[in-house]
Amino acid sequence: MAFWNRRRSIDAMLAPHDGPRLKPTLSWPHLLALGVGAIVGTGILTLIGVGAGLAGPAVLISFALAGLVCACAALAYAELSTMMPTAGSAYTYSYAVLGEMIAWIVGWSLILEYSLVVSAVAVGWSGYAVGFLSGLGIDLPAALTAGPHAGGIVNLPAVAIIGVVTGLLLLGTKESATLNAGLVLIKIAALAVFVGIALPAFKPEHFTPFMPNGFGAPFVQTGVMAAAAIIFFAFYGFDAISTAAEETKRPERDLAIGIVGSMLICTALYLVVAAAAIGARPVASFASSPEPLALILRQMGQGTAAQWIAAAAVIALPTVLLAFLFGQSRIFLGMARDGLLPRRLAKVSSRGVPAVVTVFTAIVVAILAGLLPLDELASLANAGTLAAFCSVGVSLIVLRIREPGRKRVFKAPLWPLVGAFTVIGCVVFFLSLKPMTQIGFLVWNVVGVAIYLLWSSRNSRLAKGEETAA
Repeated sequence: MAFWNRRRSIDAMLAPHDGPRLKPTLSWPHLLALGVGAIVGTGILTLIGVGAGLAGPAVLISFALAGLVCACAALAYAELSTMMPTAGSAYTYSYAVLGEMIAWIVGWSLILEYSLVVSAVAVGWSGYAVGFLSGLGIDLPAALTAGPHAGGIVNLPAVAIIGVVTGLLLLGTKESATLNAGLVLIKIAALAVFVGIALPAFKPEHFTPFMPNGFGAPFVQTGVMAAAAIIFFAFYGFDAISTAAEETKRPERDLAIGIVGSMLICTALYLVVAAAAIGARPVASFASSPEPLALILRQMGQGTAAQWIAAAAVIALPTVLLAFLFGQSRIFLGMARDGLLPRRLAKVSSRGVPAVVTVFTAIVVAILAGLLPLDELASLANAGTLAAFCSVGVSLIVLRIREPGRKRVFKAPLWPLVGAFTVIGCVVFFLSLKPMTQIGFLVWNVVGVAIYLLWSSRNSRLAKGEETAA
């Protein structure tokens, strides 16, 4: 078997082995909260404005399309994660099904995704935090609340919140997951309050014209498809649940509940919030705002409620940071265990936390969040996610054909359609991203492939004969 397509054995992967292990402390409520906490965040609180600016009221269709593709990906994740309950997510599944080089590209793309998601959410959190403090009469210097692209020096609030969340993760997995669950409830309550206030002001005329920029198509940068490609950012996050597989008490049951359940909850929540927002105010009035929901309430004369929404965002948006920093460190851990990254990164602390990679990741994303704008971060993060989701869709199909008799605790229904729709949807969304985003993603992976060929392919456990290939 050539070096580029050698595969990890699923049986060897599941067998007991020596080395650093993560502690199984999570149950399905933790995973459900982790998923909802990761999904409900900057996407609905901030990017609803960006998406509405591209698609108009038809952003509702954009939400539905993005949700449908993510639902199919979620079903594929649920099947594969219950078969291979180890840290690593799509990277691990690709290694077992598609081969080492594809796995490296997927893992490298996941590093891009998770790093940029954390950075983007931190920037979105900063927008709400600055607005909240301003409402209290505290105005931070503009130079310290925006990166160089906006005439500032550094987005200091974004950097600070990453530091706080990193500290929580270092305390331990169960502790941070329990706190996350409480913050998720605050976030959902805030969105429920928004809907309750906005719906009485609902005006059908705000939905006319419904699709001012058309449906769009690949390579077209406006319309429903372009908005869906950006809003896609609002839905993923359930993949962070799969990175917690090794730390789950009953992965054969709890992973499927967490992944599929969080997607169903969030899709319904998103559609209701988006409809209430557009019905309450014309799209043009909030499309460019960094805090669109709070702005809508202020425009309605609900200043106090707007302040509470901003406060809830400030308190609860860090749940997204926690989920993705958590997931990023587990991706690093999986790749380091396999020898594709330096193995010292796989060190686990006495609290059962991969401390080295957690701190390293925090430093990188803090730099990105301090200097770059939200839309560029979200767009490039989407590219990495689309690559990972595409690989999961392909892995689902290939493994069903190659090993139809292997035990599957959770089976994705209509698996050929689920896998195919995941792949096709991801490809179409990728082609709907900005050309600069596509180029940036390709450059990132050219660098990644060079690293793989020069170092990782020679230092992996399979290359050194430390594990039998499939």
